[in-house]
Amino acid sequence: MDRIDAMKVFVATVDEGSLAGAARRLGRSAAAVSRAIAYLEAHTGTALLHRTTRALKLSAAGERYASACRRILLDLDEADVIAAGERSAPRGLLTVSVPLVAGETFMREIADAFIERYPDVVIRLQLSDLPVNLIDEGVDVAVRVAHLPDSSLIATPVGEVRRIIAASPDYLATHAPIETPADLSKHQIVSMTYFGIDSWRFPATGRGSVPQVVQFTPRLIANSIRTVIASAVAGHGVARMLTYHIVEELGRGALRIVLQNFEHPPMPVHVITPQGRLAVPKVRAFVDFTVPRLRKHFSHVHKLASGG
Repeated sequence: MDRIDAMKVFVATVDEGSLAGAARRLGRSAAAVSRAIAYLEAHTGTALLHRTTRALKLSAAGERYASACRRILLDLDEADVIAAGERSAPRGLLTVSVPLVAGETFMREIADAFIERYPDVVIRLQLSDLPVNLIDEGVDVAVRVAHLPDSSLIATPVGEVRRIIAASPDYLATHAPIETPADLSKHQIVSMTYFGIDSWRFPATGRGSVPQVVQFTPRLIANSIRTVIASAVAGHGVARMLTYHIVEELGRGALRIVLQNFEHPPMPVHVITPQGRLAVPKVRAFVDFTVPRLRKHFSHVHKLASGG
């Protein structure tokens, strides 16, 4: 059996979470997929997958082997691209990792437009707010809202977002003014686990000042930013979020930003790719297609959040 082909089957099985899923994706029988996995396990002399009646789970050796397989398959793809040169058109599976809300809103629209222009490309959108290792997870392109550590990743800046405090106009009209962070102790708070359940930190605002930490007892705690936004829009309290989370709400006046003079510095937004992946036509085409659209989007976000 061809070991490279077996590696492709193994990675597909890991991605799909089942032998049947890998079989559907690859257009093969479940028995053929099972034989490929068995071949690799015999070749390596170790169990790569733990099989149960409900799911497949990677062994410790399987996790390391899956990461190595992804790197090998990526290198092979890049070698093929180099050999094909400029004649190679964008095609194949493109894996894109984006934050959850970004994927549900503007990135979904960009992906739809891209596959309409490039019908030979299939996009897999991975929506998650958790850190993802691009190489280990086989990710071609990612959008990250954060200060990036130095690495071998290629990063293209597309904008920035602010961490803001907001509430509905009706709530602000019927409750005490919010002029300093300390005023929040008198208000109903809708908190998200990511931003702090029972306290929010604010940066120092001038020479000699110190960061402030405001303690509170939240009225509602949620691990979904959509839930927090809906509660704030309904007038149930003050919430902390990122500006790009509430583009629609700011645009129609459903939420209003307060305490702008006490915000943390903006966080950059980048499109990132693993070293060497830009040589692959589908990756280069997606980055070239996406970057100007994201820059336009985040410019619009900035204008709305600044009251423009």
